[in-house]
Amino acid sequence: MAEKTETVSSEKTSRSVRVTLRVLAGIERLGNKLPHPFWLFVIMAGIVVVLSAVLDALGAFAISPTTGERVEITSLLSGEGIQMMIGEAVDNFAAFPPLALIIVVMLGVAVAERSGMLSALLRRTVTRVPPKYLTFALAFTGVCASVLSDAAYVVLIPLGALVFKAAGRSPILGTVVAFGSISAGYDASVLVTAGDVLFAGISTSAADLIEPGYVVNPLANYFFTAVSAVVLGLVITLVTEFLLTKRTANMTVDGDSSDDDLGEMELTAAERKGLRYAGLVLLGFAVLIAAALIPSGSPFRGEDGGVLTSPIITGIALVLGLAFLIMGAVYGRVVGTLPKAADIPAAMATGVRDLAPVMVLFFAASQFIAYFKWTSMGEVIAVRGADLLGSLGVHPLVMLLGLIAVAAVMNLFITSGSAQWTLIAPVFVPMFMLLDVPPETTQAAYRIADSATNLISPMSPYFVMALGFLQRYRKNAGIGTLMSLTLPISIVVLTSWTLLFVAWWLTGVPLGPGAPVR
Repeated sequence: MAEKTETVSSEKTSRSVRVTLRVLAGIERLGNKLPHPFWLFVIMAGIVVVLSAVLDALGAFAISPTTGERVEITSLLSGEGIQMMIGEAVDNFAAFPPLALIIVVMLGVAVAERSGMLSALLRRTVTRVPPKYLTFALAFTGVCASVLSDAAYVVLIPLGALVFKAAGRSPILGTVVAFGSISAGYDASVLVTAGDVLFAGISTSAADLIEPGYVVNPLANYFFTAVSAVVLGLVITLVTEFLLTKRTANMTVDGDSSDDDLGEMELTAAERKGLRYAGLVLLGFAVLIAAALIPSGSPFRGEDGGVLTSPIITGIALVLGLAFLIMGAVYGRVVGTLPKAADIPAAMATGVRDLAPVMVLFFAASQFIAYFKWTSMGEVIAVRGADLLGSLGVHPLVMLLGLIAVAAVMNLFITSGSAQWTLIAPVFVPMFMLLDVPPETTQAAYRIADSATNLISPMSPYFVMALGFLQRYRKNAGIGTLMSLTLPISIVVLTSWTLLFVAWWLTGVPLGPGAPVR
């Protein structure tokens, strides 16, 4: 009887695996048909050109709720429109807010990364943790590892496998925890990251469609993302210990991993000294900033004498870049990776070179945004959409939950968070602004969707990378294997993070320094 039950259960499991693999294959085929994000923006810009002419001919308009004036759509196929598209293309690119912000931050991050400081910091964080806290330490580190940008995957996934193996646990499990925490928590961190700067720039451009001069500060979601990092670390730990540990218990490690050695992951004396000096420099830097802000008449305060309007906050991109640059330079000097002053500009240059694909994408994205704004399509769509939602009596929180659902599905196919936000922010941010939902709140909701489904998208290059690392320990591991291990993390993270957002909304706590309550 027991054998029969076991056979039936095995057949059901086999069927579910086949269904999962068919679904994944369908997603992969559909995703492969999508063009590169650069061409996606080119296509969308072309659609805006054609649509602006059609709507202009139809006399589409809206009444601005802020000025009471009639807003009409202007055709890009007019003489004036053609002159704008050609004559202002360079200015559109140069004035694209995320462009300069991300370059400034990455100049500093590149020094910290090239010096080896960021890698050493990750290794220090994970390898010195008592075994009983290992899962949380790896999960929390992974969630915050987005400060390394995409390099986090390269460093932390193999490290996760090694530290779990050294602790007598399954390296398969360590691989999944590392990959899952980086992907599912990519937009949450207790640190200010380049992503914060990037999203803020895109949100600022979108908000400008309704309220020119509106600025979304890179720290606008900091309270929410910092708390989210801790919550997600705990949630991923619980999923790991109560579900994934059992799921991997019968997964035999049969890969060729005999050469794995945690010894090279241990910090050398020079690396420990370098981190210590870098930490002291960071502390000194923070003290100097605090001291500069203390005097009520300090020029480092805002024009109104406030701290939140100070150039330190509004110029956080430069402050963040300087912090990384100084720490990286000090670490590199101590360790010997950047022994000469001339090595620092060279390291900064590598950061700019690494941004080349992003800048190519930004050129197309900036034209799309500029066309959308120039034609007034964004404002008309936002006003009409807001009127429709207002007439239906849809609660703002329900709309935000709808945004999370839509963006989470889109994220399976458009795996670049900045590309997707650039695509949808010009519609959702202005529309929600007209319904009294601040851009900062809309951006926070988007962060959830952009992160939670990263780890189950076969379109993501890091999904393929994680599968490659997994196959080092289990030769026959395939997409279905990795999916079966990451799907529970994705579902629980999406659910718990959304519930945290709802609770945050209901309590009315600001999402970050200077951000509106809701």
